[in-house]
Amino acid sequence: MNAPATTVVFGEALVDDFTTEQVVGGAPFNVARHLAAFMAPQLMLTRIGQDKPGQAVRAEFERFAMSEAGLQCDAIEETGRVLVERGARGGHRFTILPNQAYDFIDRGQAEAALEHAQPGIFYFGTLAQRHERSRATLMALLRATPALRYLDLNLREGQVEERIVTRSLQEANIAKINEEELQAMFGWYFQIKPDDPALAADEVHASCQALLQMFSLDALIVTLGHRGSVYFGADGQVLMHRDNPAPPFVIDTVGAGDAFSAIFLLGKMRGWPLDVSLARANEFAGAICAIPGAVPRDLGFYDRWMRKWR
Repeated sequence: MNAPATTVVFGEALVDDFTTEQVVGGAPFNVARHLAAFMAPQLMLTRIGQDKPGQAVRAEFERFAMSEAGLQCDAIEETGRVLVERGARGGHRFTILPNQAYDFIDRGQAEAALEHAQPGIFYFGTLAQRHERSRATLMALLRATPALRYLDLNLREGQVEERIVTRSLQEANIAKINEEELQAMFGWYFQIKPDDPALAADEVHASCQALLQMFSLDALIVTLGHRGSVYFGADGQVLMHRDNPAPPFVIDTVGAGDAFSAIFLLGKMRGWPLDVSLARANEFAGAICAIPGAVPRDLGFYDRWMRKWR
């Protein structure tokens, strides 16, 4: 009997460092934790330091009963940290520190971790590609895997160059972006500037189809926050989900995109119809906005979704 296909998740596990507390995060790690909570086979490939934040990341591996086969430990570099300062009007300012352990994910250790996995999906983003070491590891793994490649662009200002985005899109089968990232891509690839007249809906659709062709993507998913999402398929299929049940209230939107990705990938793994996967991904992302942080502190949060989707 064959082992079930695994979703391999590559990238940063880090802590958001508030003045009062440290909260474990990182978009890839959020995705991996959600998948683990739904008991979907996953393997997180990341690197932490021998420090207190690293202990916090390891504790989350234990809390979600995740395999540590892909968890590397660096003797020199520190666990990833993002300094969070509260700004005016309830906003936050983020400083993503350079040269963190996740910038140095080792190829040999990653390949060894994958030896006993059956990758069905390979999730990756862009932040962990800012340093040559992790970027080279990722590209080697992507070249060697037959798995479906899912790119969650997750652009962070000042962290990633256009050429890395271009290379990532070339490597992907499915790319998921938000509206701001779509505007950045329109600027890079079609020279459409932010202060140009707004594109009509049909022009946006045509531009998205052009991106699909430019990078030989199977699909491009654009998330629209509380307004849902739009799926563009290489076959010309367009699926718009705008009838999402609104969360009763919004505490914060941190991790909503990661929640969307996790449930979309869960649907891929479980063979849900595409429109069902998209609807469930939108609804779950909305529910994450109604709790503090990117993942729930109480794992009982997942029970009602498991019952609902059984």
